[in-house]
Amino acid sequence: MHYVYLHGFASGPNSTKGRYFRDRFAELGITLRQPDLNEPVFERLTLSSQLACVDRALEGTEGPVTLFGSSLGGLVAVLRAIRDERVVRLVLMAPAFRFIERWSAQLGKETIERWRTTGRLPIYHYGYGRECPLDVGMLEDARKYDEEQLLRPVPTLILHGQGDEVVDPQLSTDFARSRPYVRVQFYDTDHSMGSVVDRLWQETVDFCQLG
Repeated sequence: MHYVYLHGFASGPNSTKGRYFRDRFAELGITLRQPDLNEPVFERLTLSSQLACVDRALEGTEGPVTLFGSSLGGLVAVLRAIRDERVVRLVLMAPAFRFIERWSAQLGKETIERWRTTGRLPIYHYGYGRECPLDVGMLEDARKYDEEQLLRPVPTLILHGQGDEVVDPQLSTDFARSRPYVRVQFYDTDHSMGSVVDRLWQETVDFCQLG
């Protein structure tokens, strides 16, 4: 089994959860692959560019593969599983379902129009510790993708905070409703889930049969 961890939006492989999971896998003698989804540059980030990063991380791999995804990385993991049968299991942490719909609503019409006009949207990148301009291509590209196209029965564990202020936990419930192979576990925490990371790991150990 190959294990790959996909970080969230405006983050990186060395995120808090990313480091924690990498260390726990290392204790088991397992290498956790953690591609940098910002490549080639964050400014031109799209869902397509992130899927291409996953392609490169899996190049030469025959499978099987377990994908982990945090927030937007969770959405990317699902999109990858739609088209890649090597992916046999998913562990999704606060997955950013309905991404472009939610983001557009949060930004508002004026900001979206300004983004279209200027071609750039200032985004604070937590991994870099600074503000970066994001190309409007992210907006247009995201409309090509839909997580609802995951019809293949990939065993999936969704871990989500009930107090998530970024992604409504109801979206995880909705995703699982018509998919009996998806299990959702909720926690009393926020989007970062940093306060329950030990419990996330134990759920992962059980689900992936790592113990």
